[in-house]
Amino acid sequence: MSLPKTKCIFLDRDGVLNEDCPDYLYELEKLVIPEGVVEALQALKKAGYLLVVITNQAGIAKGLYTADNVYAIHEAMQRASGNALDDLYFSPYHPNVSGVSLSRKPGSLMLEKAIAKYNINVKQSWMIGDRDRDMEAGRNAGVRTIQIVPETETSTGDFAAASLFEAAKIILEGEI
Repeated sequence: MSLPKTKCIFLDRDGVLNEDCPDYLYELEKLVIPEGVVEALQALKKAGYLLVVITNQAGIAKGLYTADNVYAIHEAMQRASGNALDDLYFSPYHPNVSGVSLSRKPGSLMLEKAIAKYNINVKQSWMIGDRDRDMEAGRNAGVRTIQIVPETETSTGDFAAASLFEAAKIILEGEI
């Protein structure tokens, strides 16, 4: 007997769950969670989606911060969202410092690991990110994509949204 497949939202961190910092976000006092993020996460969770963060953290390879800093930011996001996030995958590599890694987006290894671990149905799942590499990673893993972009910019995703809240509305067909 096989287990039922799970539907999932893969979430990029910087620029989606928190405001992007030009010099990497690794200090808790610089964490800013945009309006609507918590509501979007809770609505997606209520709709039965697994919520998995998929993030490149090249600052680790560059020696700017450690994995502990990434976990501290994640824990703060968990507290703010009522523990809505189910898992965190991050790539600590940077091609100019540590060489090429399949786990780093646009590679899809982080998504593929989560798909295997949680028995995820890719046809019912989504990748939400703000960069072209997020869209490419999602496509490589076989999930639909939504790119967070200002209304004036074009998107390489299957859909475009101005915020995570708007992306959640697309997924939930305007339910929130």
